[in-house]
Amino acid sequence: MFLARWRARRANRILIEQIHGEIVTAARAPRLYAEWAVPDTLDGRFEMLVLHAGLATRRLGQLGDAGGEIAQELVDCVFTHLEDALREMAVGDAGVVKRMKAMIESFSGRSAAYAKALDAADAEELAAALARNVYAASTAEPAPHARELAAYVRDVAAAFDRREISDFSQGRFRYPERLGGAL
Repeated sequence: MFLARWRARRANRILIEQIHGEIVTAARAPRLYAEWAVPDTLDGRFEMLVLHAGLATRRLGQLGDAGGEIAQELVDCVFTHLEDALREMAVGDAGVVKRMKAMIESFSGRSAAYAKALDAADAEELAAALARNVYAASTAEPAPHARELAAYVRDVAAAFDRREISDFSQGRFRYPERLGGAL
């Protein structure tokens, strides 16, 4: 009995780490930084991680209780890795707590804004949210590449919307990639 539970938890951790790895790979795609001028900084990379993790958790949340559980474990995994990265950068305990709180709030707010725009099929709202968060643009007109990045985000979200819970829960998850304009 104990061994069976241990194996199930271990398999779940492996699955979550695999999904996390796919998200990190997508967030580090050179195309984001080269073609869409996402700032190749710590903040820019955080924004891409938040964006890609948010897209995955958005779809998982739509897939019922099992999806919600995987989404929560995925978020926990993302923030465990972020905390580890802060500690590797020699940020002290008090600084880690403060930064983690800010990152969690950022993740929640950004994910909600992107999901709201995607659910409403509002390309301009999505571009404006990306301009604010990714490009730090505060004007009414989105940053030059925000609309292009928004088109990419809509494509990835549409690819996710075709995914079923088994794609996530049975280790068949691969992050959608945009190749030649098609996912």
